[in-house]
Amino acid sequence: MKLVPLGDRVVLKQLEAEQTTKSGIVLPGQEKEKPQQAEVIAVGPGGVVDGKEIKMEVKAGDKVIYSKYAGTEVKLEDEKFIIVKQNDILAVIE
Repeated sequence: MKLVPLGDRVVLKQLEAEQTTKSGIVLPGQEKEKPQQAEVIAVGPGGVVDGKEIKMEVKAGDKVIYSKYAGTEVKLEDEKFIIVKQNDILAVIE
């Protein structure tokens, strides 16, 4: 099974959070903040959404930064994904 997003939606797979800080302090599970970086897994076709022409500007494989509280988390075959609208993606990491 695979996720195929509709309209201007994008499927993201969240990148792993670091377990230690740069200075070497180990972070316990509760103290870790959810990372806002993810890899694009699938991209919708874009098209006309709410009367506006939407051109998709990200592609599968891109690493992106997205809004902190954006999207809907889904679980498929024991993997977690986040489905967001393209305008919830803030930047592409190059």
